[in-house]
Amino acid sequence: MGYVRTAILMAAMTGLFLAVGYLIGGQTGMVIAFLFAAGMNLFAYWNSDTMVLKMYNARQVTEADQPELVEVVRFMAHNAGIPMPKVYVVETDQPNAFATGRNPEHGAIAVTSGLLKIMTREELAGVIGHEMSHIRNRDTLTMTITATIAGAIGMLANFAFFFGGGRRNGLGIVGSLALMILAPLAAMLVQMAISRTREYAADESGAEVCGRPLWLASALEKLEKTSGRVPNPLAQRNPATAHIFISNPLGGGGTDTLFATHPSLENRIARLKAMAAEKTA
Repeated sequence: MGYVRTAILMAAMTGLFLAVGYLIGGQTGMVIAFLFAAGMNLFAYWNSDTMVLKMYNARQVTEADQPELVEVVRFMAHNAGIPMPKVYVVETDQPNAFATGRNPEHGAIAVTSGLLKIMTREELAGVIGHEMSHIRNRDTLTMTITATIAGAIGMLANFAFFFGGGRRNGLGIVGSLALMILAPLAAMLVQMAISRTREYAADESGAEVCGRPLWLASALEKLEKTSGRVPNPLAQRNPATAHIFISNPLGGGGTDTLFATHPSLENRIARLKAMAAEKTA
């Protein structure tokens, strides 16, 4: 069901892009804007893993440095049927984790030092299973595509306002201004909805990878208690990367809202407990 909803949302994003292009009335401008946005996001796709790891000063670790962490990652990779990702630690007190890499062959998983301090081995397995699912499900590719289209929509809307493309369809200055504001906002809402959908899907498949939904549920319960209470200065300086974490590093993840990059932890925990109940029924 998660894949179906993601496909529907991506279709909606594409339809919005085409609608904005139609309102502007210029196919040439639409193509140029899309190619420019695609080029930027293609660069980000190929270099996103290196960029984000450097952004958070992530330190690659081996079995000699973090034997339990690396062992859990290796076991989860085996369960997921993908190559062993590189393992990193980010030095921050905030418990959190993220995955990056353009495909399973170039995957990387990073956990914070704060997460390692509070998680049991079982809870750590649940978190790693979640991140392993992001890599296996190629969520990096999904979010790159949506970012490409969202970026193109924003550029088209600006093009309509500053170059008067909308006047050819009678939009005028007011209509062009409304298009410049509302079109990127709509694209952002769809993009965030896709991000939330992929988090739910990673919870479900991650629980299957580790074999125990309650392990991940227990980990999320600990994250719920610390969400928003322990700051992450690097994430605050780079809010555009918030969606890659298992828990919103900026706090404020208490409810499912249109502007949230993550589903509420309470809802995620409830779903995982329901999964566990079904397994024992």
